[in-house]
Amino acid sequence: MGNFFAPLQFVVEEGGIHNKRLTRYTQNMLIVGLTGGIACGKSTVSHELKTKYHYTVIDADLIAREVVLPGKPAYNKIVRSFDDVHDLLHEDGTLNRTVLGQVVFQNKRKLKDLNSIVHPAVQWEIVRQILRAYISCKSLVILDVPLLFESQLHLICGLIVTVSTKSELQIERLLARNAELSREDAENRIKNQMTNEERNYRSDIVIDNSGSVSDLKKSVDTLSREIKPSIVWTILDLIPPFGVVSALFTFTIKRITEKYKGNKPKNQ
Repeated sequence: MGNFFAPLQFVVEEGGIHNKRLTRYTQNMLIVGLTGGIACGKSTVSHELKTKYHYTVIDADLIAREVVLPGKPAYNKIVRSFDDVHDLLHEDGTLNRTVLGQVVFQNKRKLKDLNSIVHPAVQWEIVRQILRAYISCKSLVILDVPLLFESQLHLICGLIVTVSTKSELQIERLLARNAELSREDAENRIKNQMTNEERNYRSDIVIDNSGSVSDLKKSVDTLSREIKPSIVWTILDLIPPFGVVSALFTFTIKRITEKYKGNKPKNQ
C-alpha cells in the first residue's frame, strides 16, 4: 500500500527526467494537467507543447479572457458586482484587467467574489472543449490551468505537471513582464496563489525553470516524449465504456492518494 500510493515526484531540469516509472505510469493518460505559479514559465511550456509538438492545449487563461468579453454573462455579473471600482472599464467597454487585478489582489473577499463569477464559466467551457477533443479522437489533451488544484480540475487529470521557480526569481520575472506593477503588487499576486512548495508536492512532475529559456525548452522536449500515450491505450480510452471506467479510476486514485499523502508538505 505504501509503495503504490507513494508520491510520484519527478524533477525535470536540464532536459532530463529522473525516474523511469513515469513512462509506465502515463501510458493510459488522456488528460495532462499543466499548472504553475504566476511568472513561473507555464505559458512557455504550454506554447511549446502546442506549436512544436502539436498537442491539443486547452488554455484556461484564454478562456477566462473570452468569458468576460462585453455582453457575456460573466462580464455583466462583474460589472454589477464591482460597480464601485473606478475605471473598471476601458473606453471600448472591455474590462480594465489591471485595475480589477489591483483591487482583488488587495482584498480577499473581492477576489473570492470575482472567482465565484469567472470560475464556473471557465470550467463549463473547459468541459465543453474536453468533450470536443474526445469526440475528435485526440490521443492526449493538455489542460493548461493556473488554478488547477484550487478549481479541483486536477481530479480529472491522469498526470499533473507543474512549472516552478524560486520565489525571488518569480517576482523579478513578474515585474519585468508587467511594468505597471509595483513590487508590492507583484508580491500580493503571488501571496494570493497556492505556494510553489504545495503545488510541487501535489504534482507528478515538477519542471524547474530557474535557468534560461533554452534550458526550459530542453525540459519540454523530454516531457513531450514521456507523456505520449501508447496507441493501444488511446484506442481503448476512446471506447465510451472503457473511457468512463478509466476516468472514474483516475478520479478515485486521485482522491485516495490525496487522502493518504495530504495536500501539503510536512513542513508546512
